[in-house]
Amino acid sequence: MNHTRIAIASALAAALVLPAATSQAQGNMEKCYGIAKAGKNDCQTAKSSCAGTSKKDAQADAWISVPKGACDKIIGGKLTPS
Repeated sequence: MNHTRIAIASALAAALVLPAATSQAQGNMEKCYGIAKAGKNDCQTAKSSCAGTSKKDAQADAWISVPKGACDKIIGGKLTPS
């Protein structure tokens, strides 16, 4: 019984800490358009609002998250959709 309580408490603690860690990481990220492989975009295109829905490689309106400053270093990467 004690092991179950420890497991539940650990799971709850992880659930509370994870969103905070994720939101900090997002502050250091930017959307980079035009570099995602087909079906590998993070989210949102002009025709859909779901991740993994881009239809072709380097689709101009599909983006992936990259560390800030990295998009300018990638051939074809743009900070705004075309």
